[in-house]
Amino acid sequence: KEVMWENYQTDDAELVLVGYGSSARIAKAAVDLARTQGIKAGLFRPITLFPFPKEALQQACKQAKHVLTVEMSMGQLVEDVRYNLEFKVPVHFYGRCGGMVPTTRAVLEEIIRWVKSGKEEANEHSI
Repeated sequence: KEVMWENYQTDDAELVLVGYGSSARIAKAAVDLARTQGIKAGLFRPITLFPFPKEALQQACKQAKHVLTVEMSMGQLVEDVRYNLEFKVPVHFYGRCGGMVPTTRAVLEEIIRWVKSGKEEANEHSI
């Protein structure tokens, strides 16, 4: 079975965003903005969700202090990410539903919030 994914600037990322579909494009733009502010952010984009690219996700998040899923749902991806990272890294959720599309600026604000917080809890959600 073929597993596909994309890594974007994850080599030194302290915060890795995970998103697929339209939200991945928004997350990628937020990573670029975060990098201009000196924040080491990256993006992991699973292209195939089943089978899930577990090993690739773990490699992309090996230096991460936080992982943030960016979704246009109530959290379809967040639990898969937590499970596949074996609960070793705090995984946070940022999502919009009901046809509301997250903005690049809103995702950037969420990145900044987690980088500045220093929190290690993995149960924060934003809908």
